[in-house]
Amino acid sequence: MSAEATNPEAHPEARPELRRRGRSRLDLRRLGRAALLGPTSRDRLPDAIGHVAEAHRAHHPDADLSILRRAYLLAETSHRGQMRKSGEPYITHPLAVTLILAELGAETTTLTASLLHDTVEDTDVTLDQVREEFGDEVCFIVDGVTKVEKIDYGAAAEPETFRKMLVATGNDVRVMSIKLADRLHNMRTLGVMRPDKQARIAKVTRDVLIPLAERLGVQALKTELEDLVFAILHPEEYEETRALIAAHTGERDPLPGIADSVRGVLRDAGIAAEVVVRPRHFVSVHRISRKREELRGSDLGRVLILVGENADCYAVLGELHTCFTPVVSEFKDFIASPKFNLYQSLHTAVATSEGHVAEVIVRTRQMHRVAEAGVVALGNPYTTPPAEAAEGDEERVDPTRPGWLSRLLDWQQSAPDPDTFWTVLRAELAQDREITVFRADGGTLGLPGGASCIDAAYAQYGEAAHGCIGARVNGRLTSLSSRLSDGDTVQLLLSHDASSGPAADWLDHAKTPAARIAISGWLQTHPDSAAATTTAARAPLSVVGARGGGANAVADLPDAPVRLAGCCTPVPPDAVAGFVVRGGAVTVHRVHCPAVAQMRAVGRTSVAVHWRATADCRVTLLAESFGRPHLLADLTEAIAREGVEVVSATVEPPVEQRVRHSYTLQLPDATGLPALMRAMRDVPGVYDVSRA
Repeated sequence: MSAEATNPEAHPEARPELRRRGRSRLDLRRLGRAALLGPTSRDRLPDAIGHVAEAHRAHHPDADLSILRRAYLLAETSHRGQMRKSGEPYITHPLAVTLILAELGAETTTLTASLLHDTVEDTDVTLDQVREEFGDEVCFIVDGVTKVEKIDYGAAAEPETFRKMLVATGNDVRVMSIKLADRLHNMRTLGVMRPDKQARIAKVTRDVLIPLAERLGVQALKTELEDLVFAILHPEEYEETRALIAAHTGERDPLPGIADSVRGVLRDAGIAAEVVVRPRHFVSVHRISRKREELRGSDLGRVLILVGENADCYAVLGELHTCFTPVVSEFKDFIASPKFNLYQSLHTAVATSEGHVAEVIVRTRQMHRVAEAGVVALGNPYTTPPAEAAEGDEERVDPTRPGWLSRLLDWQQSAPDPDTFWTVLRAELAQDREITVFRADGGTLGLPGGASCIDAAYAQYGEAAHGCIGARVNGRLTSLSSRLSDGDTVQLLLSHDASSGPAADWLDHAKTPAARIAISGWLQTHPDSAAATTTAARAPLSVVGARGGGANAVADLPDAPVRLAGCCTPVPPDAVAGFVVRGGAVTVHRVHCPAVAQMRAVGRTSVAVHWRATADCRVTLLAESFGRPHLLADLTEAIAREGVEVVSATVEPPVEQRVRHSYTLQLPDATGLPALMRAMRDVPGVYDVSRA
């Protein structure tokens, strides 16, 4: 399959501000010849990078191009004699990559590093030479995109290269910008390789590079990469989509007419706006065709409206929904709630009087630039270094570093095995949504969609989350397995017991790699503890004291034995009622006990009861807690410190990490009951203590 066959030029994406109208497609062979001949004059840029200079000046009119000239000369000299498999001189590759970034609006440092990105890897140029000639910043970026040696890493070279690249991206996102442009040009010219190698490279692009482009917001690169991968991995569906587009090309396209109507509406409303029709790329058309039984002519593109200010976006929306029939289910406000990859726009759909339905995107020109170029459009993140950054810090704080990247950098340190890193990286990048939750201290945590309280615990506390015993979400107690939603407030409860650890079933609810790696590591090093913390159902544990307790209530029935009811265990000074039961005994209940109504309903004889002067009493308490090792021992110790005797204790099987304890206790003085209940509540993991 030729490079041209994998590049759907017949249906290009409309990007008016990124590709200047009238500019011809680059002739790589002509550029290659120009590269070999070199410049004709030392006081002007070589002809070979004239396109780069033109595209760069379109975004940065005052840019100093002298550093690009020096970078080009070093790259051309060092790559001289090297040829690509497609037959062009090798210098055409860094030139093409640099042109891609220049059209996206990358600043001069990025373009300089792009021209040099293969010199250290493929030539005799060293990093020290790059640093001496172009400075630390360019050197860092070039080092970040340089592959590790296969001779040192063998089969692990590819995952280790990506690990190195991602770590470097954590310090400077421009590293990944160059890698994405590099992969795009390689994919454009992939047709010269064997089909099996094409498929292997396309799969890595699909699983790793395209998700990274999506997360960094570089839609211009992501959409073309998707089409190129689609053509290689799904050639039959690709050809079906091509035929589908061709079949609708001859039909009357309603979108230009709708765009004209929109222009008229906005002109009458006095809103200055640019209205264009954006054709969908191949993968987008394929998805729409699978979603709908029959493809409509208006499905092949969308109407894009560009305005000057945020307020204009909502003014446009109001006019559209007033003058056309809105499709309410299609409305999304990504301006008020931006996507985690910086994307902002208003999305809606409107129906015309002729019955045509058109999807409409409304955004400012700045939003459009960021939507297309993502982090590339943000320029140099170190133009104004943070005042709090200490001198000599090895790691600079990058204001463009997104939350998902910070999480990735954290967990990759715990995945030394290349296979584990490679597998977990693909799984992490497969998450297509991110949520933000608030911590109890007011901070925030960025988590993937579907994350649980377990993920929040490891994101906030790292390995200290092994001792997490519960959580409150929006003020309510909940199990650690509970899924979080965007905007939730999470308070995580940790045990002070150093031996506490995660249960095996935590892995069923952990979504983030950091949590899964930490839990798996702990379970492997504590196999006995892991077995002890399993939540498999088991019989209730009961502990019974050596002696029973006498009742300290007196019934107005001479010689009748008196006993306190176990259902409500009344204690002084509770209001009580007595009833004669079989055998002539009197059972004493609290007056609000449900059993009192039942006794009266069946006609039991009521007997007046009062408390003796003695203060000792027996009571049953229920303790609700989160499961953890040694909890029963800690509760029993807290009870003993209050001078209370345990008559019996029952521990029910855990349910979703929650455990219910029932204690029948003999108190020497009923007035000590509130203090006893407070002491039990203070035991780590216990969140409620109540009378039975």
